[in-house]
Amino acid sequence: MNVFETLEQVKAKAVADVDFREALLATRNEKNPVSTFCRVCADAGFAVSAMDLVDAGEEAYAAMRRSTNGGGENSPLLQGEDDLYEMFLIGLE
Repeated sequence: MNVFETLEQVKAKAVADVDFREALLATRNEKNPVSTFCRVCADAGFAVSAMDLVDAGEEAYAAMRRSTNGGGENSPLLQGEDDLYEMFLIGLE
């Protein structure tokens, strides 16, 4: 299972379980938010590592850039689109 599939399962649980959702959203206030997010996920039985999030976010962003105007210098700046952690939390709000 890839990180996107795992995050879909995390999201489904967060929609059904308000306490879990709040715990995920509260990770933004931590000193190391991504590490805390991964720990909250692991405590709930979901294997997500910080490197999984970074790698998947960068891969998705690179694919998006390649698909825009051939991925050349004229591609628009897509600020924040490579931050899978933050994009996930925005989806929960």
